[in-house]
Amino acid sequence: MSAPGNGGAAGPGPVFSDSGPDAAAYGAAAGYPVGTRATASQLENLVGTYSHFGEMFPSRLVRRATIPWQFKRAPEPSITYSFGPERLSIADYLKRNPVTGLLIAKDDTILYEHYQYARNDRDRFLSQSMAKTITAMLIGIAVSEGKIKSIDDTASTYVPGLAETEYGKTSIRDLLHMASGVAFSEVYDGHDDVAQLARGLFGESGKDPAASVAQFNTRAAPPGTKWHYASVETEILGLVLRSVTGVPVADYLHDRIWDAIGAEADASWAVDGTGQEITFCCFNATLRDYARLGRLLAHDGAWEGRQLIPRQWLLDATTVKPTDGYLAPGTATPYFGYGYQVWLLPGEQRRFLLMGIRGQMILIDPASKLVMVHTAVRQKPFEPGSAKEPLTLWFAVLEQLGK
Repeated sequence: MSAPGNGGAAGPGPVFSDSGPDAAAYGAAAGYPVGTRATASQLENLVGTYSHFGEMFPSRLVRRATIPWQFKRAPEPSITYSFGPERLSIADYLKRNPVTGLLIAKDDTILYEHYQYARNDRDRFLSQSMAKTITAMLIGIAVSEGKIKSIDDTASTYVPGLAETEYGKTSIRDLLHMASGVAFSEVYDGHDDVAQLARGLFGESGKDPAASVAQFNTRAAPPGTKWHYASVETEILGLVLRSVTGVPVADYLHDRIWDAIGAEADASWAVDGTGQEITFCCFNATLRDYARLGRLLAHDGAWEGRQLIPRQWLLDATTVKPTDGYLAPGTATPYFGYGYQVWLLPGEQRRFLLMGIRGQMILIDPASKLVMVHTAVRQKPFEPGSAKEPLTLWFAVLEQLGK
């Protein structure tokens, strides 16, 4: 473990390590190589891919803030958690899990910031599906600005290219809830519908993204009755945003959120062959800027007294209405519930998280203003139970620091 990133001076600061669990398998000897687009998902290239994605694939820059907002710092707390029969420390957690970066903040103060696998606080980490929540928040802003009249409007109201398709006939609300009822497979085996969608969007043909979406056109259930995870639904929300705002989604993010929260670094968002942001994934930012975003959400869309995302939108986004029981924790999935492109935790307290494959998470507790940012390179895109240990750590953080 190397010295804190403040010139070796005493005091709190980020901590960097050149190693991590199974570092050799992740390409440590070769300096954690990036590989090529074709080899991006190979194990020895994952660390490089997940911190250089925006340079590997065509992306639009999201410029850092004109005036950066700075976190305060406090000495690292002692954090322990019980997992199975063991009592473990947060240092043990890092030794057991392929985490590239872990940051814990309470409101305006960073309490813990560690990096592994030779990553640092200037690396832009791939969000994967955490980008879905960002897209949904931008929809809320577009509604408040009158650009979208109602989320009960159908997608084709704003994206004529989807007219006469099942997705085009689906309301924005049902897309936000991933409850379109349209069949779409997402199992990450390279042969599913999400792989087919990605091939259409990441291909360099300049193919209309609406055409990539329209190929999925079989209704399996009535809209608004069943939750089913489908990245394509966020892609449609991105097409709606581009249509109603008249500007690229990345630019809208910069102008409405990124500049206002004082982001310290440029971010990037991958684009398809037409220059449209691939909104179901592929946003890239530094750990501290993800923490700024988490703080904004912890304050229900307010930043230093200025409401950036409508408060009621954020409350609606992170709460299940009694009439929407199919979205509730334990029903939507055996554990999580689902809001507007955001995962909801069970329990009386309103707590929620952004989540992406291979271990990307931003966990948020509005009551205590605690935020935990977790970027990782899990060997498989999705493994049942893989969220259990990070959630156990998170609940221990809430218990020990949430007072």
